[in-house]
Amino acid sequence: MKQFFSYLKSRWRTAALFFLFALIQMMVSILYQLPIAPTLYAVSLCMVIGLAALIWDYCQVSRWHRILSRIQTAADAMLCPLPDPEGILDADYQQVIRLLCQEQRGRAQDMNRKYQDMTDYYTIWAHQIKTPIASMKLHLQNEDTPLSRQLSSDLMRIEQYVEMVLMFLRLDSDTTDYVIRQCDLDTVLRQCVRKFAGEFIDRKLKLVYTPTEAAVITDEKWLSFVVEQVLSNALKYTPSGSIHIYLEAPKTLCIRDTGIGIAPEDLPRIFEKGYTGCNGRSDKTASGIGLYLCRRICRNLHHSISAVSVPGQGTTIRIGLNQQALEVE
Repeated sequence: MKQFFSYLKSRWRTAALFFLFALIQMMVSILYQLPIAPTLYAVSLCMVIGLAALIWDYCQVSRWHRILSRIQTAADAMLCPLPDPEGILDADYQQVIRLLCQEQRGRAQDMNRKYQDMTDYYTIWAHQIKTPIASMKLHLQNEDTPLSRQLSSDLMRIEQYVEMVLMFLRLDSDTTDYVIRQCDLDTVLRQCVRKFAGEFIDRKLKLVYTPTEAAVITDEKWLSFVVEQVLSNALKYTPSGSIHIYLEAPKTLCIRDTGIGIAPEDLPRIFEKGYTGCNGRSDKTASGIGLYLCRRICRNLHHSISAVSVPGQGTTIRIGLNQQALEVE
């Protein structure tokens, strides 16, 4: 009904012109004292013919509206065939649509090519930078001094940031290497904790790890990245105290720290891309990418991730692993 009234609004000039002609005909008949009956008959006949023409025109406009609506929702407008033009204006409009579609396709191809070039460059850079990182790790393994331990910790952070770049590039890639299978959760957690063992020792932070004795269907590499990011944040914002790792029912991995916590106004936005919050603004090295990647990865793996926090008391990150949507490969 809304569409019909919109159509009538667009045709008000034609309707007004018709009634003007009918009024002129009636006035001429009165002025020349012609019989009124033939005039009324002619006006009525014209009204019937005009109404039929109006209905036919509305059906044509409605058909065009449906076609253009399908084009608007199509991934590629040229996939929807346009009807045969009924006049020179229809042909002109169709030509404009075709030119716009060609221009849009060309721009999309150009943007995809530039994005692929950028992705390839950073992927190559990330893989090349791993070589000097591995070399430095080998050199530092031969020493056991406070300086070497500090350098090893910093080097591990650099390696983590490089891995973050690779994960960021792979998220939207068509060749994302998910391997879904049943994994031992404790094996994943121990590997992640082992990477941060030196930092736990140097900073005298207590690790309370309760074995989960659980098996989960997931991608081990991507889940490890999520756990490492959460542990990294917990270590970064926990100057003293402890970090707890345990499992809650139903199959929810919890990582709780006794750090500075998250402000209530920041908590709903910590998983947004680039959002750092009050803590991030005080720590100039924060990028606001880590937790965003965690949420994206968990969503792809059909896991859930959430956070609760009390400022000054600590933060708890919960990763829900109890899902049935993925099949073992």
